[in-house]
This record gives sequence, structure tokens and C-alpha cells, in this order.
Amino acid sequence: MHRRTLLKAGGLAAIAQLTGMSTLSALEALGSSLAPTERMPVLFIGHGSPMNAIEDNTYSQSWKALGKKLQHPQAILSISAHWLTKGTKVTGMGKPKTIHDFGGFPKQLFDAEYPAPGSPEFAQLTKELVTYSHIQTDDSWGLDHGTWSVLLPMYPLANIPVYQLSLDYDQPPTYHYEIGKQLSKLREKGVLIIGSGNLVHNLRAVDWSGGNKVYDWAKEFDSKFTEWIDKGDHASIMNYQKILGNTATMAHPSYDHLLPLFYILGLQQKNEKVTYFNEQFDMASISMKSLVIQA
Repeated sequence: MHRRTLLKAGGLAAIAQLTGMSTLSALEALGSSLAPTERMPVLFIGHGSPMNAIEDNTYSQSWKALGKKLQHPQAILSISAHWLTKGTKVTGMGKPKTIHDFGGFPKQLFDAEYPAPGSPEFAQLTKELVTYSHIQTDDSWGLDHGTWSVLLPMYPLANIPVYQLSLDYDQPPTYHYEIGKQLSKLREKGVLIIGSGNLVHNLRAVDWSGGNKVYDWAKEFDSKFTEWIDKGDHASIMNYQKILGNTATMAHPSYDHLLPLFYILGLQQKNEKVTYFNEQFDMASISMKSLVIQA
């Protein structure tokens, strides 16, 4: 039986059972069976309000344009600020549910669904690639709004397999950065890796007036991180809390929305450049700055 058919019929267990392979050998077979592709770019998306999923605005328009511009992915791995776990997990189900993990928004947003298939095969390959930490398979989560609110405009047909990697909030920046490095081979297998968060994210300081005000500490944090990214100074980024002190605390009272960026920077190769888009602030304390890393 053709190896691809085996994957569809039963995945790695079927390979191992029918060929007598060990699970590790089955994983190696999976990795080799996926034809190499042109190296996929990696993205950090400032996702902001869940309403961006259904509104026609600057952000959703940019995501829509990206979906048309980028080479077509074989799968999408999303690292979302909205899935925090003890330890690191990867979704392994074939049909992930759409999670409406928010409140106080209109019914139209709660009615939105993103019925993309999952990718148990790529989830298994991801587990094998990451040796820096033990990755557990999760069959209960799904796609949270950090993922589907961006993908709904970007890939509205929901026909690309999507799976998520969680964030262990208790780990330091270097933990997330090192795991990011180990995900790099997925890019050669057609996987588009997206970090979904915000470069500055302080909901306590949100200005609801609708004006163009931006806090000085928000601008300072955004500017300093941009400077470090442009210089490739990842060491300073890993040590940002000590260097920026109170500015860092104000920009991220909790740093869940910054953690996805560390994975994306860990994925950057020496010959790759950074391009920015959506370089503005929402409600004075949320940076929507987003970036694409590619050769």
C-alpha cells in the first residue's frame, strides 16, 4: 500500500503495524515521505481584537493579501498567545474545533467557524523534531481565536490542515526560542509557521476614546524590539525584561502575547530578512506590528 494512503488510513500506527517498523522508524518514514519544498516564510501576526476576523479593515485586508501572496502551504502550525499550558503540547486531532475564547462580542463573531482539518501526521513530526523539551499530544483544544481570527481572512476556504503548539508560560524566553529553532525543518516540508500575539499588549491601559494616542512606554518598547530585530540582536531580546525594566512590565503585564515572537525569531536563518506590516497601534496600548521573515 502506498505510504500516503497509509497515513490517511491510520497514520503512524498503521505504518508501524503493517511494516513492522518501530514508532521512531515510522516517524522517520513520514519525514522522508514528505517531499521537500521551497523554504516557507515565517510570520508573526499582531492579531488584536477578535473582531478583525469578520470586519473589513486594514488588518483583515493585509491578512487576505498575505494569503494570496505566499506560496501555498501543505499545513499551518499556529503558535497562539491564547493557548497556555503546563508543559508544551501540540494538537493531534483530525478535526479541531473552533474555540470562541472571548466574551462581550456580537453574536456574529460567536457564529463564526473555521472548519479546517487538523494534521495528526505533522503533529507527530513536530514532536519528533523537538528534542529540547518533551512535547505532549493534545486532543481536546482546537483552534483558538489567536489562530482562526487571522486564518479566516487569510485562507477563507479553510482547506489547509491547521494545528497548534501551546505555550508553557512558566518557561523563560530562551525555552521558546530554542524550540523555535528546532521547528525549522518543518519549513522545508511546506509548513507555514505563524506566531500570533502582539508586540505590545496591555489591556489594562486601553484607551477607549478612539483617538490616536499612543503611550510613550508602548512606543519605546515597540521601537527597541524593532531595533533589536533589525540588528539580529536576539540576545538582547532574550534579556528584554532586565534591559527594559518597567517599560517591559508596562508593555506586557503578562507576556503571553509576546511569547509567540520568540519562536518566530528562533526560526530565522542567517540569510533571511524581516519585512514589517501593520505598523500601527490600537487603543494606545496594543501594537499591531507584524512581520514576515524570508530569504
